[in-house]
Amino acid sequence: MSRTILIIDDEDDIREVAALSLETVAGWQVYMANSGAQGMARAVEIQPDAILLDVMMPGMDGPTTFRELRKNPATARIPVLLLTAKVQSSDQRRFADLGVEAILFKPFDPLTLSDQISDALGWS
Repeated sequence: MSRTILIIDDEDDIREVAALSLETVAGWQVYMANSGAQGMARAVEIQPDAILLDVMMPGMDGPTTFRELRKNPATARIPVLLLTAKVQSSDQRRFADLGVEAILFKPFDPLTLSDQISDALGWS
């Protein structure tokens, strides 16, 4: 089954690699946003099956973007997976306490990224 994913990340390279991976390996339709504000607008417009959200972004960071997505009835139920380079256990606990579906780590393996997302969301 084809899925729709929104990638919100300020790094062009990360967005491109993740999009190419998810389109090629899984056959998913991928949309991209380069900031939290743009990502929130695109989430309302697209209504993706899931959002892959970078933690560290200038302006509105990932946790703030996540909280704003949850406040909006149009995006409150969209599953969100955080993408982070922070691997400290204290950071992981803080992110998990937000209520995200999963935390995925950079650098990620492009060949298994869709499997990681599918496993986290119970998509088989």
